[in-house]
Amino acid sequence: MLRFTLLWLLVFLFASISSSSARPAPYAMRISCGARQNIRTPPTYTRWYKDFAYTGGIPANATAPSHITPPLKTLRYFPLSEGPENCYIINRVPKGHYSVFAEALVFLLDGSVSICFHSTGRGDPTIISIEILQIDEKAYYFGPEWGRGVILKTTSRLTCGTSKPKFDEDYSGDHWGGDRFWHPIRTFGKNVDAPRSTESGIKKASTVPNFYPEALYQSAVVSTDSKPDLAYTMDVDPNKNYSIWLHFAEIDATITSAGKRVFDVLINGGTVFENVDVVGMSGDRYTALVLNTTVALSGRTLTITLHPKKGNHAILTAIEVFQVIVAESKTSPEEVRALQALKKSLGLPNRFGWNGDPCVPKEHPWSGADCHFDKSGGKWFIDGLGLGNQGLRGSLPNEISKLHHLQSINLSGNSIHGVIPSSLGTVTSLETLDLSYNFLNGSIPESLGKLTALRRLNLNGNSLSGRVPSALGGRLLNGASFNFTDNHGLCGIPGLPKCGPHLSAGAKVGIAFAVFLSLVLLVICSICWWKRRQNILRAQQIAAASRSAPYAKARTQSSHDIQMSRNPSRGRTASENGPSLLS
Repeated sequence: MLRFTLLWLLVFLFASISSSSARPAPYAMRISCGARQNIRTPPTYTRWYKDFAYTGGIPANATAPSHITPPLKTLRYFPLSEGPENCYIINRVPKGHYSVFAEALVFLLDGSVSICFHSTGRGDPTIISIEILQIDEKAYYFGPEWGRGVILKTTSRLTCGTSKPKFDEDYSGDHWGGDRFWHPIRTFGKNVDAPRSTESGIKKASTVPNFYPEALYQSAVVSTDSKPDLAYTMDVDPNKNYSIWLHFAEIDATITSAGKRVFDVLINGGTVFENVDVVGMSGDRYTALVLNTTVALSGRTLTITLHPKKGNHAILTAIEVFQVIVAESKTSPEEVRALQALKKSLGLPNRFGWNGDPCVPKEHPWSGADCHFDKSGGKWFIDGLGLGNQGLRGSLPNEISKLHHLQSINLSGNSIHGVIPSSLGTVTSLETLDLSYNFLNGSIPESLGKLTALRRLNLNGNSLSGRVPSALGGRLLNGASFNFTDNHGLCGIPGLPKCGPHLSAGAKVGIAFAVFLSLVLLVICSICWWKRRQNILRAQQIAAASRSAPYAKARTQSSHDIQMSRNPSRGRTASENGPSLLS
């Protein structure tokens, strides 16, 4: 049986919005992974699009546990035969600030979303659904650190005082708030608190920038007399910063005005909010209040404690906890395009998993690609390619020269054909180039002689021909290791056959032009000779015909005599004959 790691992924999109109250509907894209047709799910009958042409992997039917909603019946999984990394590529998404709930909040500015899954060897990565939803530009703004260089990774999202899981959609939430999933927690522990709920309307809930659904604030937990402190503990990763969002609404009928319930909020024993009076701070009963703080945690637990100071009870509606992460810089776009061209030209098989970003996350770089971070430029780049003995076929594209930071290339033992791109001579940082045992032909580019850092060059076992560039030959005297053997057409250095007279490129062009001109003149002369010969033959034929018919001349003379003798008796007058020449 296949082992599946079930993964739910909600992707939310931020985009710039107008301050005008009349806004268009937010962008929404929901994909039911593995589905072959569009479907709708109860109770809201939300539309999910079929999963077509976004990624690789294998679609399959799903038997989802009853506690997972919405009830989608298909999935897509990614066995290792499809490669260690696979990505959903979704284009034409409005540019802006993106939030990946259950994963992270990030900025994306290229108009597309790339969602990648990397196998850890503990079963095949599997996904049931993806949602991309547009929400407010400033949603989850938490202070000066908030911005493009920061990711908020969702750690926990709880709705208190209820046992039913809810999405914003189930809560009839404003679409500009997205469709967040709220995990229910009825109480924090036996006899330490009690659930409260109301059907009364809640004010100031669905407002910018976060648009929390009104129904979120209609349930809560309240501490008891036996345990006045209200505390919740959860596991976290150590030595990280966390952004904590606490939600309140005074829905207890016993609290009728400000000052009746006052408490402090502590994080791991340290006070972060003093004298919280929900009615006084929100402005009224049945009115939403949201408090946010960012804390640094060194341990593996996070404990949120509400300590009553007046009224002997504390109240809490919902909790959201995000891990604050410094966003990883991406690989240089030019180098990504170069690797994609190399992938296409060499026909890299799926098992390489060259999808997504080559260097991010740094724990999962592309197979065969060595990454290095440029602190000055703030980007990753590729400094090594190790793809030897991988059964690769195809040719080397000129785009390989766009990998400007390469120090080592090993493509030996494959079935690469064609010529060595002369553009490789522009990769001045190259120290090792191993293209041995392939099917390369043509000559060794003169440009390789410009690689002054090159210390190891293996071109043996190919079908190269011509003279080895003198700049490379001279490098052998300086301790470089070059191998040109098993190329029957190469010549010009010790260990290889001697070359014939060397002609410059200009001389070769001149000779070629002279040969071409000679051929043209030869053709013209041949045509002239042939025409002259035809004329001579034609004249000879006419002469021969004349000699073979002697009566022709006599016959002609007889006709002339007959014409002169016509009408001999008729005289002519002087006027008819014209003026006389005699006086």
